[in-house]
Amino acid sequence: MCGITGIFDTRSTKETDRHLLHRMNQTLTHRGPDEGEVYIEPGLGLGHRRLSIMDVSSGQQPLFNEDGSVVVVFNGEIYNFQKLAKELTALGHQFRTHCDTEVIVHAWEEWGERCVERFSGMFAFAVWDRNRQTLFMARDRMGIKPFYYTLLDNGLFLFGSELKALVAHPGFDKTLDHRAVEDYFAYGYVPEPKTIFKHAFKLNPGYVLLMQRGQQVVQPREYWDIPFKPHNPLSDQEAAEELAVRLRNAVDSHLMSEVPLGAFLSGGVDSSAVVAMMAGLMKEPVNTCSISFADPAFDESGYARMVSDRYQTRHFVEQVEQDDFDLIDRLAALYDEPFADSSAIPTYRVCELARKRVTVALSGDGGDESFAGYRRYRWHMIEEQLRSKLPLGLRKPLFGLLGNIYPKADWAPKFLRAKTTFESLARDSVEGYFHGVSILDNKLRMQLFTPDFRQSLQGYHAIEVLRDYADKSPTKDALSLIQYLDMKTYLVGDILTKVDRASMAHSLEVRVPLLDHELVEWVSGLPASLKLRNQEGKYILKKSLEPHLPHDVLYRRKMGFAVPLASWFRGPLCERVSTALLGNTLADTGIFDMEFIKKMLDQHQSGRRDYSASIWTLLMFEAFMRNIYSGAA
Repeated sequence: MCGITGIFDTRSTKETDRHLLHRMNQTLTHRGPDEGEVYIEPGLGLGHRRLSIMDVSSGQQPLFNEDGSVVVVFNGEIYNFQKLAKELTALGHQFRTHCDTEVIVHAWEEWGERCVERFSGMFAFAVWDRNRQTLFMARDRMGIKPFYYTLLDNGLFLFGSELKALVAHPGFDKTLDHRAVEDYFAYGYVPEPKTIFKHAFKLNPGYVLLMQRGQQVVQPREYWDIPFKPHNPLSDQEAAEELAVRLRNAVDSHLMSEVPLGAFLSGGVDSSAVVAMMAGLMKEPVNTCSISFADPAFDESGYARMVSDRYQTRHFVEQVEQDDFDLIDRLAALYDEPFADSSAIPTYRVCELARKRVTVALSGDGGDESFAGYRRYRWHMIEEQLRSKLPLGLRKPLFGLLGNIYPKADWAPKFLRAKTTFESLARDSVEGYFHGVSILDNKLRMQLFTPDFRQSLQGYHAIEVLRDYADKSPTKDALSLIQYLDMKTYLVGDILTKVDRASMAHSLEVRVPLLDHELVEWVSGLPASLKLRNQEGKYILKKSLEPHLPHDVLYRRKMGFAVPLASWFRGPLCERVSTALLGNTLADTGIFDMEFIKKMLDQHQSGRRDYSASIWTLLMFEAFMRNIYSGAA
């Protein structure tokens, strides 16, 4: 696992500033503490930081082909590299190493842009071909590894594994993208391909970007999408049996390593499934890591222990204190953009624990999206049934009125929060889903923003992110559609970003076998009834795991990495939050109605309303602004 960066002059072959490239590369040292190298030729500079996993002795980058005309910098793992190396050797290519990186340069020589279609794994890379004067860049299908880029006014193209590598260049423009700000306060992250900066972008998952010196800059091209193509009908038993085989194969492919390897074990279905498969494949006991909480309402460690005991893993547990909020400023520096998923705190801690024992850890991320595990999927499908009874023209005025007059009840269980349900039913399917996943709903965001900021959006609305993906979705099935939307937005922008930054902060490589693209393709083609049945999410995954995991692990109520924000903001963080949110940092942006922020804080601290998610979102934005514009970045 590594960090990559580069400078490409799209107009000329002027000499690249080695000192500047080195500075950009050094911002990524945490991603690759073992080695760091830069390569420079006229009009080009490539940088790489290495975390040694495979071919530890000879896998240094940048890495070249036989005659030095093709060079690559690469972050990730190509799990089928040995098979590809044999094929390329048979075609006449000569290999000097035994690492997956070298496969990329020879695959580019042999297959050009289509080489990326041959790779199975997680990756972000850039290949420079001197003979063609071409820079070819790619990101893996699911977006496990990040890739950022920008084009400066002077024709310099910059790229990097994290935004901080771009920000280190003195020519980088740190102007905020107001549309990205609107997105952030709706979703809690900035969805691809935007970044928080107006002139910087993320390469979308499953996309490539090809640039030639002297040619017009082209738009990224998609090479893969989640198909959701229905299979031939399978019985429940047939589907469960085949899934178990495919899951085992996916985990097996992710076990290659020359350094200590283990797994996260939360006690949930997904991480437990990965550990169960690992235990059946590995000769030695699996190293498993989990964290516990003092408050039993948040603690899953007992379920993790059940799985550990069953498979006799070497299990390591550390307790995270409920007042673990000193990471707030650290998170701002870590993510480079405002990022409002508070579970980033325990995720950071479990990565910290894992790195004490292993260099590579497998996780269960992706299972909720593929197998419909989120509770919000169940509520959406219930609402969809109600929507189907009445046309939108009748629902909108009826439920819109009920939503307006029904009191807000943050304290109540979801099934008693009729106001939220009424508001959702007054909308079409995509808008209803957007309303359900928004951190700050439409009304709240408009109250939060100043009139001048709202005007600067020129009618843009964060729902357009979901509408654009819905328009291109390969499926119109109600459940599959929202799974597709989540895989394109929440999974990439929140879950995978959170794990990548938290793990890389500790120089830990995290692999996600449930996002093996062949497994994702096959699961996407299963009927919705095998994913969500009788309000039971992950139906077929749980059936396939019944021989492998305890019933109490499979069929207990789902928990997450929850953080007690509401009590923090009414207790130990009360004064700190008020000082941060009502100080000059947010006021000076001109984005926020400061009187409304004060009203939110007063109502939350008095207990009249629960604005904890909104306050955390503001707190993370304030920390980002201080970090990025104070010179800390």
